[in-house]
Amino acid sequence: MDLDLRKLRYFVAVAEHRHFGRAAEQLYIAQPVLSRQIRAFEQELDCALLVRTTRSVELTAAGKRLYEEAQGILPAVDAAVRRVQDADRGVQRLVVAFSPGLHVSEAIRAFASRYPDVETGIIPVRWWDPDAPLRDGRAQIGYLRRPFDDSGLQTISLGHEPRVACMPATHPLACRTQLTRADLDSERMLDMPTRRTSSLEEKFELIASGHGIALVPLSVARSYSRPDLVHLSVSDAPRVETCLAVATDRREKLLLDFLEIATATLRH
Repeated sequence: MDLDLRKLRYFVAVAEHRHFGRAAEQLYIAQPVLSRQIRAFEQELDCALLVRTTRSVELTAAGKRLYEEAQGILPAVDAAVRRVQDADRGVQRLVVAFSPGLHVSEAIRAFASRYPDVETGIIPVRWWDPDAPLRDGRAQIGYLRRPFDDSGLQTISLGHEPRVACMPATHPLACRTQLTRADLDSERMLDMPTRRTSSLEEKFELIASGHGIALVPLSVARSYSRPDLVHLSVSDAPRVETCLAVATDRREKLLLDFLEIATATLRH
């Protein structure tokens, strides 16, 4: 079957708002029309996506999976349309994906000074799936933090950064100046695969609420600094590698020149 992208966008709006009325307002359509479209979508997929009650809308297991898949499908489609339009208009564009906490602006400024006619764009990546924009075509270059799947990618190491322990300012360990991993053995850690958060904002909100401690790269802790959290150095925690990544079959001069410029400006 063919996936109806219009219905998929309708479903994503409902999934994000968990409310048909607010989703319909965002989409500028009537609520009964939206309800009919979602039911038709469920029939086409032959599975229930939503659990509807008089007071709430929740996602089924299939709905949760489709919502996750849509995070890659819709941006990839939008990027493909943009590339087609760029080709029609003769526009050259370079899009860089970057991991949370990493700053690529210095490299983009240096590149723009050499290629003022090339339009540049940036895409923040999901921390648990950083190489996705390189594989679905949304970005040509990645400024990423390991670990990620580097199969089919050429990578250039830029350096390493320390991990720090992020915890509530009221935590008993918060008064320390430095920790070791042994100090954290009895602590609840939010980095476990069983508690994957959907965003860093959610992770830091959980930490501030007392749900656990997380080991995060120093640049991430600094980017999400808040007064109710502290981050402490962990002397024996493994450092995190940062690198540039590009598909191995991409050899355009524009990309190679950006790699050269970015390596020189971002390497620490």
